[in-house]
Amino acid sequence: MAVTPIWPAGSNVNEQGEITFHGRTAESLLNEFGSPLYVIDTDDVRVRATKFVKSAANAFNNTVTHVSFAGKALLSKEICRIVTESGMLIDTCTMGEMRIALAAGVPGRRLVLHGNNKSDAEIELAITEGFAKIVVDEPNEPARIAEIAKRLGKRARVMLRVTSGIHAGGHEFVSTAHEDQKFGVALLPVGADASKLNVLDDLTDVTPAGSNARLGESETTPGESAERQLQYDIKYPYDMSHEKVSEGDRKLAEAMTMVADGPALAVLKEIYRHQDVLELVGVHSHIGSNIHDADAFIQAAKRMMLLRKTFYATDAYTLPEVDLGGGYSVAYTDGEDSMDLDTELARLASAVTTVNRALGMPAPVISFEPGRWTVAPTGVTLYRVGTVKPVQLAGTAKDKAGNPVTERVYVSVDGGMSDNIRPALYGSDYTAKIANREGSSETKLCRVVGMHCESGDIIVNEVRLPADIQRGDVLAVPVTGAYGRTMASNYNQALIPAVVAVSEQDAHVMIRRQTVEDLLDWDVSE
Repeated sequence: MAVTPIWPAGSNVNEQGEITFHGRTAESLLNEFGSPLYVIDTDDVRVRATKFVKSAANAFNNTVTHVSFAGKALLSKEICRIVTESGMLIDTCTMGEMRIALAAGVPGRRLVLHGNNKSDAEIELAITEGFAKIVVDEPNEPARIAEIAKRLGKRARVMLRVTSGIHAGGHEFVSTAHEDQKFGVALLPVGADASKLNVLDDLTDVTPAGSNARLGESETTPGESAERQLQYDIKYPYDMSHEKVSEGDRKLAEAMTMVADGPALAVLKEIYRHQDVLELVGVHSHIGSNIHDADAFIQAAKRMMLLRKTFYATDAYTLPEVDLGGGYSVAYTDGEDSMDLDTELARLASAVTTVNRALGMPAPVISFEPGRWTVAPTGVTLYRVGTVKPVQLAGTAKDKAGNPVTERVYVSVDGGMSDNIRPALYGSDYTAKIANREGSSETKLCRVVGMHCESGDIIVNEVRLPADIQRGDVLAVPVTGAYGRTMASNYNQALIPAVVAVSEQDAHVMIRRQTVEDLLDWDVSE
């Protein structure tokens, strides 16, 4: 029997009520590999990576698509091999991520370097290994990359990260396209009237040959046939004096002028100035995380296409690629919204095609960077239950539904915020199930907490668990494949759990558990 849709594809509940992963019970995995334990269904990772690659290609069937796995979500040599074998590139943003991907045998041409504060060593490694893209994040970076490339006698492929001004994502810390944050270069000048970009919503699809032109008729005397001729609305991108300029083209030109005066276009010009050592391959936009539909992606994409059109108008250069970033949502609890990938990518593709045809621009290569979407649902964290403490309350506390709470059971496990910081950092919601048995039909309102010296050490804020939950039970928390292990810490000198890959083939350690010897070896003080 399947668990629920949010669990890995290879998970089930057997006749004894135990949760299994490709036939292995949760308890047997803890007995063999220790607790706590990150479990990754690697068959599911492969399926999901392949699914995104194919869905992107099917949606954008009039151009080339590239899909990069955002390595920050979960990175190991095995994961690198799985996603690249599934057709993905890999995004990296630190020396450690770069070295792991290269150690996995991923060639430089399948790697991307991000980062708002790249070191010279990271840039040098990316250029030496021939990375597909180095994503420029600030105005002074092109000169740095150019200097390193010149010293190495190589040409670097670079892309500019642009903050589009479109805000999306659940928590402020994961919304990355507003101006007051550390990533990217702003599309518009400070104080610009962003409402002028609304003209992008009014553009209608035309044939590429008809962009900025329409069929008109010359004036004739009665009885003569009219001579049909092609009349151009805009003789030159900024020629607003022409009598045939339509109101729509006038507004579009105002929007383009505003973009032309913005910081992003100035940095594109700077990159282009170094074209002897820098190959300008495109622009990048990342608007946030865990976004449920394409609406915000569409608005950001339109702005990137306008930037591309404007740069062509000012410098006669067609940016080959537009990377629309990541942020595609998954459900963390039963009933929660998640992105319908095929539907929303089709909507996005339609909007991108329409705006480019209306602007008279060829379709660019379209790129995506799904990290969470690829691995989050493939992972489950397993814990051993320790203290089970009922706490009586006065009824002033409320549950999610707004009902008074007179008792809450605090279920402590042998992990916590050191292996999943997201609830404490973002207020992220999770659920949990007893994994080693069925449990009683009667349930109690519970809060799953960790072992750390923090009252905010909460793993699951609210969940109904069997009333007979007890010390020694195995508790499973699903949808932890992304940003669990990669954001883990040694807070309270806790040991970071092992990551175990489970598939139809076998179960094996992907990343080993830390040991007390590791902690002592790192401490070299006398």
